[in-house]
Amino acid sequence: MKRNQTIAIEFFLLGFGDLHGLHIPLFFLCLLVYILCLVGNILIIVLVSSSILMDSPMYFFLCHLSLCDMLLTTNIVPSLLHIILRNGRSMPFPDCITQFQFFAVSTGTECLLLTVMSYDRYLAICRPLSYIPIMDTKLRHHLVLGSWGLSFSITSIIAVLLSRLNFCGDNVIDHFFCDFVPILQLSCSDTSLLQTVDLILTAPVTLLPFIAIIVSYVFISAVIVNIPTVTGRQKAFSTCSSHITVVSIYYVSLCAIYLVPSSGRSVIMLKVLSFIYTVITPSLNPLIYTLRNQEIKVPFMKIFGLKSKKNLRLWKQQ
Repeated sequence: MKRNQTIAIEFFLLGFGDLHGLHIPLFFLCLLVYILCLVGNILIIVLVSSSILMDSPMYFFLCHLSLCDMLLTTNIVPSLLHIILRNGRSMPFPDCITQFQFFAVSTGTECLLLTVMSYDRYLAICRPLSYIPIMDTKLRHHLVLGSWGLSFSITSIIAVLLSRLNFCGDNVIDHFFCDFVPILQLSCSDTSLLQTVDLILTAPVTLLPFIAIIVSYVFISAVIVNIPTVTGRQKAFSTCSSHITVVSIYYVSLCAIYLVPSSGRSVIMLKVLSFIYTVITPSLNPLIYTLRNQEIKVPFMKIFGLKSKKNLRLWKQQ
């Protein structure tokens, strides 16, 4: 009976609190960013899947990265828009756990996909003769399915453990979505075991991928530095520049939220960083990849009717 009462509990998400008349501007800002994120990521998927880029492992992985970004923002932003308009929102406990799991799945999968993409760049630059035989269709599908599957499995375990906690006091979450730490802070159960399990289980999808990315780019940098011509070095680096930019933005925001001690930052700062991570960053990824990749620009022009050889040549020369 006690467990049923725990499941039926409701949390109240405060969001950003009193915005002093800025509710409407913030609402439309979030709505605009959300629309841009959806349009940008859908556009990347359409561009890649409707062109020969789908045969490229890098762009195959990019499509799944776009799916992650759309899952993350769709899980957070519609609820955030409601919170902004209503100065908060009540959320049933099962819904809160579900929101946390979708957030964790998209976050973990994105970390793993970024690692897979760094491995792809390592093979392309450091082992070019072996790249096609190794990164075949079978391996790329296994890597993507493994990324989604591992992330879903780990987050499901944590979500189940969260659902077994007891909540017998305050039900107010001073945040705009159901994150792991705010939920733990409201529990009257002993959460030490759950925190240990979370630390152990999340390492394979956060810390270890980050280390793998760094190691990959150490080898990549060593190869690029030894390329004899400036043109060759620039060409090799250009194939990695978009990925490096996305990884940097992603992990800087992730570390700022979860590695900086909570005593060293305010609640407002945590919300701002989380807003950047969950709302702004996913909308930047399509922009980064479309602006920095000539291979994306050409199918983009074809879809929108810019098919003349002159225009294609001008785009390729940029």
